[in-house]
Amino acid sequence: MDAVRGRAIVVTGAARGIGFATARALLERGARVIIGDRDVPALETAVTALADAGRVFGHPLDVSDVESFTGFLDRARADAGGAIDVLINNAGVMPVGPFLEQSEQAMRAAIEVNFYGVLNGCRLVLPEMAARGHGHIINIASLAGVVAVPGQVVYAGTKFAVVGLSTALADEFASRGVQVSVVMPPFTRTELIAGTKATGASRPVEPAVIAAAIVRTLSKPKTHVAVPYPMRFVSPILAMLGPRSRRRLHAAMGSDRLFLDFDEKSRRSYARRAESATGMVSGGSES
Repeated sequence: MDAVRGRAIVVTGAARGIGFATARALLERGARVIIGDRDVPALETAVTALADAGRVFGHPLDVSDVESFTGFLDRARADAGGAIDVLINNAGVMPVGPFLEQSEQAMRAAIEVNFYGVLNGCRLVLPEMAARGHGHIINIASLAGVVAVPGQVVYAGTKFAVVGLSTALADEFASRGVQVSVVMPPFTRTELIAGTKATGASRPVEPAVIAAAIVRTLSKPKTHVAVPYPMRFVSPILAMLGPRSRRRLHAAMGSDRLFLDFDEKSRRSYARRAESATGMVSGGSES
């Protein structure tokens, strides 16, 4: 049975970046796609842009708010004509910079969106999936959730949490017919990396590469999906290196300063949006 064509698939944080690319890839494979985003004007633009690819619906969503997520999923079920087959928890923000310079607001926003938002989605769809004996949740984490680097303290903490909860959920719900996967992208060319300067091994991949990995995971479910695939095995080894070896490796790859030395002016717009990443944006994109 095709795991994509005709399936009702929900993608959060899909007005831009990986979420948008994933929605397009799924539509091109024949899925019915429902996207959500807190930025209502950007969401409307995304739905219009995706309409040529297939049957897409969009509704406002603040993943950090249980009531918002509940209402969004109710509308998604109505669009789907019943059950949600797949939930892709993609919404996320990435604060970067020295840890002691992170604002309370930025840290809380990252935790609320990146971790609590994923918890909300899982809690709200797992009962129906478990009751019918099938379904798939894909949580988008990051390779930063396995190998942390300076300048990403809070972000890495939230992504480590997503990797952990996904692994535990996968084993807890396997006997009930529900698949849970965690996809771990590398440095990706989205607004999250605005103002940073990629060097060496840190050159960004395109969102479409991550979208393709997500679609493959639906057809061939795995718990842990790293991009590129070999990092699934390499990352845990890197994470267990001794401190001297780890720091030398980061220095050689250029990742030791990647998220500490960046163009603050170029990143300012995204940083403001990330810092206030909860609540709905209805009057236009933040600047």
